[in-house]
Amino acid sequence: MPYPQEIIDLGEKVKNWGRWGDDDQIGTINFITDEVVKEATNCVKSGKRFSLAFPLQQQGGLQLGSMPGRVNPLRTMIQLNTPVIGDPTQFCTSDDVVTMGLQAATHWDGLCHASWNGKIYGNRDASTITYDGASACGIEKITSLTGRGVLLDIASLHSVEELPGGHAISYEDCVNAEKKQGVKVKSGDILLLRTGMMAKAKRGDVVSYGSGTPIEGSPMPGFPGVGLGAVEFFYDRQIAAVAIDTITFEVMPWDPKVPGAILPIHCINLVMMGLTQGQNWDLEELTVDCQNDGQWDFFLEASPQPFVGGIGSPVNPVAIK
Repeated sequence: MPYPQEIIDLGEKVKNWGRWGDDDQIGTINFITDEVVKEATNCVKSGKRFSLAFPLQQQGGLQLGSMPGRVNPLRTMIQLNTPVIGDPTQFCTSDDVVTMGLQAATHWDGLCHASWNGKIYGNRDASTITYDGASACGIEKITSLTGRGVLLDIASLHSVEELPGGHAISYEDCVNAEKKQGVKVKSGDILLLRTGMMAKAKRGDVVSYGSGTPIEGSPMPGFPGVGLGAVEFFYDRQIAAVAIDTITFEVMPWDPKVPGAILPIHCINLVMMGLTQGQNWDLEELTVDCQNDGQWDFFLEASPQPFVGGIGSPVNPVAIK
């Protein structure tokens, strides 16, 4: 069953195919120019640093087994104080290995993560993705994701600690949060959206965080997240990338304006707009500091790991104020 016409129309409206040439494989990351990065350094006032990553761990990790293969990190020791040349009085080494889903915790989705009608970003055929990985638009194509970050606290905008399941973040939410916080989202910015959900995971309740809340009359669990209106905000403001503190990214159940749509925001953002998106970001400590000093922008280093052909990548984003 095809998506409702409203979704198809929005996808066409925000489509960036060919905007940066037929060979482009990074989409809206192109908005981060040298001048944008240089200007972003003006956000550094005190030197305070905040990691926005959830810990990579097997016990207490964010994955509950709902997606096959997306497992929490399985870290195993392979050497314990082992002499390299056989002499235990000289150099010894301890090493470990890890198996994990690249999107298990705090991560970026690569532009190849979603396909729509057999296509990925740039009108490339979805068959470019095989079990060897992505031969086009792999996460390694994003060699740097560094610039001005802006946090919009949508939960506080609505005077709640956590947005309720089913809350679709709208264009108006983004604009009103800007006005309340006294900040303006500009071209090339990396936008962070806070729903408040990550606070549950930080308290150790990863089950509630990952399974959402029951919604009356819906067979689907409820998560707050990005709605169709916010997508137009992303496009109009020419943001480079967007991340959120939820596991689903977009609202669930799907935006009530378009019943029957399955993960349409993933398709519009990644496939049509070429907008890199992230999930499971920990925005709690940063939010408190922004509330205290009134500064909602910062220098953000959030480059993905260069997994060749990778569909996504874990990241340890660091905000510097």
